[in-house]
Amino acid sequence: PRTTMEIKRPATHVSWHPDGNRKLAVAYSCLNFQRAPEGMSNESYIWDLENPNRPEITLKPSSPLVTLEYNPKDSHVLLAGCYNGQIACWDTRKGSLVAELSTIEFSHRDPVYGTIWLQSKTGTECFSASSDGQVMWWDIRKLSEPTEVVVMDITKKEQLEHALGAVSLEFESTLPTKFMVGTEQGVVISCNRKGKTPAEKIVCTFSGHHGPIYALQRNPFYPKNFLTVGDWTARIWSEDSRESSIMWTKYHMAYLTDGAWSPVRPAVFFTTKMDGTLDIWDFVFKHCDPALSLKVCDEALFCLRVQDNGCFIACGSQLGTTTLLEVSNGLCTLQRNEKNMASSIFERETRREKILEARHREMRLKEKGKTEGGVGSIAGQRTKIPRATQPKKKVLRSSRQ
Repeated sequence: PRTTMEIKRPATHVSWHPDGNRKLAVAYSCLNFQRAPEGMSNESYIWDLENPNRPEITLKPSSPLVTLEYNPKDSHVLLAGCYNGQIACWDTRKGSLVAELSTIEFSHRDPVYGTIWLQSKTGTECFSASSDGQVMWWDIRKLSEPTEVVVMDITKKEQLEHALGAVSLEFESTLPTKFMVGTEQGVVISCNRKGKTPAEKIVCTFSGHHGPIYALQRNPFYPKNFLTVGDWTARIWSEDSRESSIMWTKYHMAYLTDGAWSPVRPAVFFTTKMDGTLDIWDFVFKHCDPALSLKVCDEALFCLRVQDNGCFIACGSQLGTTTLLEVSNGLCTLQRNEKNMASSIFERETRREKILEARHREMRLKEKGKTEGGVGSIAGQRTKIPRATQPKKKVLRSSRQ
């Protein structure tokens, strides 16, 4: 029989230590449904960057960790989402064993793919999302059951059998009433936490991916614009244009697995792929291709996390290797006038998408008029598009060029 050390487990999530970024917490689990090898270890690790040969702390859960997050207010405390649906908490001062664990009957029924700390006064509140179609709020002081549950049923009937499975989660502290969920079905669900009824909590959806949305993040400078990664593309969206994304990368040969914005440059984002490459995009510099493409390893990259200063990136792979990369100064230093340029590109592409949407609506109405025996256009429904604003070329978009 194989020893637990021989079984290579994918690194599924990385979290930077909030003070000084000297440490990395890495979650390891086999996400193949019911195919985990017998004797596989459940352990996850905290690494000190000065000593990459052995972990500083070993975390010992009863079920493998899919996600792991440092508490930004207390770096001794970590929040984890388990493969079996439970939420676990560690206090590194107390050692390797779980400090708090949610009760299994009140937990998720599927792996927990997203956990996020809320910026609360106590520093103990958080929420989680799972492919079981539920988003749950927790207070780690009393993890026995969630404080609130929202079912991701976009028909707004609150039925779990119709819920879309959540595989990514986004929360921006400057928009405390909002949160977003990326689903297995390729749909982003925008939610309002302060809605009185379940129907009011689910606000709208954004559709455009052919498969699960593995990454979902608002731009740190322009939170109205957000990045999604799924199938073979990365897409940028605007909350003002719901019918389609405003920019997207070409379709890659390899599946994309994760993505994140640079915390210091509004026009830069990073993506990882199944062929082991990390792509760095800078849409002020180049539209159709990455500014830099780097082959990190021979196996698939599964996850990435950018350090707060934007200069270091940690990438986790299918065989459990975490690689630390330092990017050049140019890619982690805010460029002159970059904020204005990024903002104007976002606005221009949103405007262009709205014009296209209006044009499509007009054409659909014409077709409808014809099929219903009408003359063609329907009075009062036409939208005039001035020639000067008609779309010529799309940023990051190869399909329309």
